[in-house]
Amino acid sequence: MATCPQGHQSGADDYCDVCGTQLAAVPQAPAQPAAPAVAPAEGCPVCQTPRAGQFCEVCGHDFSGSAPVTVAPVTGARWEAVTAADRTYYEKVIAEGGPDAAAMAFPPYCPERSFPLAGEQVRIGRRSRARNLQPEIDLTGPPEDPGVSHLHAVLLAQPDGTWMLVDPGSSNGTQVNGKTLKLNVPVRVGPGDRIHLGAWTVITIREGTP
Repeated sequence: MATCPQGHQSGADDYCDVCGTQLAAVPQAPAQPAAPAVAPAEGCPVCQTPRAGQFCEVCGHDFSGSAPVTVAPVTGARWEAVTAADRTYYEKVIAEGGPDAAAMAFPPYCPERSFPLAGEQVRIGRRSRARNLQPEIDLTGPPEDPGVSHLHAVLLAQPDGTWMLVDPGSSNGTQVNGKTLKLNVPVRVGPGDRIHLGAWTVITIREGTP
């Protein structure tokens, strides 16, 4: 019950119902500011998948939108990536366990394959028709390494003719010379470096003559 300036108890809260004196207005709590709208996640312009890093996890699109890299020519030499199966790495993967470890068998025959490093970027993974993904280093096989993601890693050309390797978010990680890459953190690779991924795959960077 409100009290008017004359000391009367009033059942109304605007004017005293005894003497008619206007009662003091009750201050209202300030309105809370509206929460800022959350901007929708950026979508891939190719496949519309929400962005999760520099590269689309589905089709490999590069969100950086940077200008094309001009790679300095290396006279009398070329870069290549040679893929093979590494039993020592495979045994380490199996020893560490995992839900699918028991189902992974080392391939009895896995010939070396050579892929030239050319262009602004070289994607490493397994092709997918559903995702319209055709990596330049295609590890689909045979034999197919079940531990390799469709877009597992990307080699990025540098202006000085060298290459950087980045893992955009593979399922099982990527190692360079035994060290695991951090997500979306490029590292420089060169001749003799060994890239391990999947259950048994090793990629060796080489510099050979044309």
